Formats: sequence, C-alpha cells, structure tokens
Amino acid sequence: MTIGGLAGAQIASAPRWATLPIATMFVGTAAMMFPASMWMARVGRRAGFVFGALLGVVGGLVSALGVFVASLPLLAFGTFLVGSYRAFAQFYRFAASEVADDAYRPRAISLVMAGGVVAALAGPLLGRLGGPMMQPEYLGSFLIPAVVSLMAAGVLLALRIPPAIEAETARGQARPWRQMVAQPTYLVALFGAATGYGIMILAMTATPIAMLHHHHELGTAATVIQLHVLGMFAPSFFTGSLIARFGVLRIMQTGVVLFAGHIAMTLTGTGFSSFASALVLLGIGWNFLYIGGTTLLTTAYTPNERARAQAINDMTIFVIGLAGSFAAGGMLEALGWETMNLVLVPWLALAALSLVWLGARQRSDTAKARA
Repeated sequence: MTIGGLAGAQIASAPRWATLPIATMFVGTAAMMFPASMWMARVGRRAGFVFGALLGVVGGLVSALGVFVASLPLLAFGTFLVGSYRAFAQFYRFAASEVADDAYRPRAISLVMAGGVVAALAGPLLGRLGGPMMQPEYLGSFLIPAVVSLMAAGVLLALRIPPAIEAETARGQARPWRQMVAQPTYLVALFGAATGYGIMILAMTATPIAMLHHHHELGTAATVIQLHVLGMFAPSFFTGSLIARFGVLRIMQTGVVLFAGHIAMTLTGTGFSSFASALVLLGIGWNFLYIGGTTLLTTAYTPNERARAQAINDMTIFVIGLAGSFAAGGMLEALGWETMNLVLVPWLALAALSLVWLGARQRSDTAKARA
C-alpha cells in the first residue's frame, strides 16, 4: 500500500492509472474473502494460511517483475495476488478465537490484532528502504514482501490446531445463512464493526488531503497518520482484558464515545493538535469497535457455521470500508473537513442505539431464564 501508487505512477501511461495497483489489491481481497473462508473449512487453518502466504510470495515476485519490465498490468496482477493473501490473513484473529476458551477469547483476538503495531511501523519502513535498493526504482520494495511472505509461510507450517477443533466444522446441521445473519447478536456485532471500519477508513483517507488543503506539510500529515495507526493497534495489548472485565457491549459503546470525541475534535480547528487528537481518538475507537465486534460475533454461530459466518461478516465490513475510501475525496470536496465528520453523527447514534438495544434484550432474556 505504501509503494503501490508510487510504482504505478512511475510506469503508468497516464496519471489516472497510477493507483491501479492499489485498487487491484483491494479487489483481490474482496474476491478471495469468501472462497478463502470456505476452503479453510475443508482443508484446515494451517493449509489455508500457508497457501495464502505463498500467494503473497508469488504476488511480490510478479509485482517486482512488473516493475522490472515496466508493465502496469503485470504489476496490478501481482498486487491482486498480494490482496488475495490479505484475504486469508483476515482470518488469523478468528483462528486465535477458535483455540481459546470463552474467558480468554477476547484477549486472544486482541493480541493477534496487536501485531498491527509491528506492521504499521515496519511496513512503510521496508517499502521505503527497498525503493532505492535495486534498479529500476521500487523493484526491491516488492521483492522484500515476497521474502517476508515466505518467512510467514515457514512460521505457519508450525501451526498446530487440535484436530477436534478442526473437525467441529464438519459436525451438525448448519442453519441457512439468512437465519444465521438475522440473529440480533450477529447483526449488532456486524453493524458495530462495520461502523468502526467504515468511519475510520473514511476519515483516515480524507485526513492527508484535508491537512494539505489547510497548508500543512506532507511530513506533518504523515506524522498524524502514524499516530492514528498506533492508536488503532497499540490498545490491542489490553483491549481483550477490558472486554473480559467490563463486557463486550460496554467496550463497543466506549468505542462509539471515542468516535464522537473524534468528531468533536475536528470542530476545534485545523491545527496540528486538532488533527492529531482527532485521529488518535479515531484509531482507539476503531480498535474497541472492531475487536469488540469480532468478539461478539464469535458468540453468534456454531463451529460448523463459522466459515460462512466469518466470511459474510468480513466481506460486508470490507465493502463498507471500500465504499468509505472511495467516498472520502468527494465528501471532503463537497462538505469540507468539519461538516464531513459532523454528518457521521446519525450513523454513530444508530450504532449506539443498537448496542443499548442488544444489552436490554440480553438482560431480559437472562431474567426470563432465571424465572
């Protein structure tokens, strides 16, 4: 993602095609999300994750070849394969949840997400280091991910999931997907995570453009995005513990409040502190909603339903995030930075109401069960 647009601009016949490698990466993730989940239900997590990592190896090599021969279609196909690898990687957090007991599950999901801290710091750094390493420029930037993906495949070969857990997906009768998705718990989990992902992508995509428009330097905008990404992943070291202590719905509600804080900070001005504070709150709010939504989702399906349940959830969230990234530029141009964020209040309010409603419903069901 750091280098794709730069490499595309170097070999594209027109500026409008420069971001094609990034677009095809997202398309690869979208296209592979459902097949990846269903295939892993048949062959197991280890085989699926190793195959996904090998797609990353091939994708890096094909992308590097595209840069070497100055072929944009070849570069775009390579990033499509890298995006397909990303689709498999989306299920790491679910694999962690499946081998954890009920008490530890939120922490397992949270700790897997904490790996994003390393990715946020190392990814852009490796991309920039690889740029001048070989000629033509950015060739090394795509060879490095191929090596990293190969290392990941080696690590994943050591993955051992208890056979009983793998076999659970083959037992029992799964409900029709419409019946499964229509559950209140599933819908609220999906809506909460999709709210966090959609609003986060929308605001994050628009932030650098808004900052440049308000006369900030590119380096300053990059610093704000780095702070935002740390806000997204650093809380993962304790989010699971907070969920275990206070309950998943309260943590998701806190995420909504943090998003409201982001919107409030965007109304305080367009200085560095306003942008930085807003984006940090946005990142932490996303963390609480996304990890909370994932944790809540795991209570809404049986083991033999997990492949479809997880695929539908992640596919929906990804499409909403993709729509947010495409809408960011137009909304920013039409509404301005402050108003663009302010119009998100009804969306947040609906997410808050859904969480309150589910909490009330769960308390009612518990009271009836005790009676």
